[in-house]
Amino acid sequence: MAAKKESSFFNMVSTLLIVTLTAGITLGAVFILTEDPIEKAKKQKQEKAIKAVLDDFDRIESKNIKSAYDENQDLVFNVAYKGDQFVGVAIETFTNNGFGGTIKLMIGLSPDGTINNISVLEHKETPGLGDKMEKSKSDWSEQFNGKKGKVALKKNGGEIDAITAATISSNAFIDAVNRAIETFEQNKGGI
Repeated sequence: MAAKKESSFFNMVSTLLIVTLTAGITLGAVFILTEDPIEKAKKQKQEKAIKAVLDDFDRIESKNIKSAYDENQDLVFNVAYKGDQFVGVAIETFTNNGFGGTIKLMIGLSPDGTINNISVLEHKETPGLGDKMEKSKSDWSEQFNGKKGKVALKKNGGEIDAITAATISSNAFIDAVNRAIETFEQNKGGI
């Protein structure tokens, strides 16, 4: 049987250093190995969202446009063309007002600003409540399709029903949609 090491300051520090160094190297290696697959998955999700919110197109040009709500924030405009004709834009928009924090959306607008479709890119809303904004959970977001201009909940004088028991999530979703719409309207000539 091996003799027990004496509990000295040097032994404790060296053991802690070895454990920390091993953990750090392991975490670094896992990060390096997963970085590219994670980026590829994000890009594929983004491309899928663009295809989900826009009709037929054959070319996309991406531009960063200053948000109408905050000049320090940009929205990504994925401008779609069929040949040389502008056919719509898929805007990556967001809000930080969700119940669970940030909500990121891809909103497709036709050339006149009518909402074509909306796809949820990311959120941390409550399962079974706020997550009903996702098409896989409910058809709630489809009520935005065909609307033009800013939108609002019925309780605020608009035409949109809130998600039952998830008013904060509903208002946040609308905030993200209106951010995209206002930015589009301010920058129409630059597209």
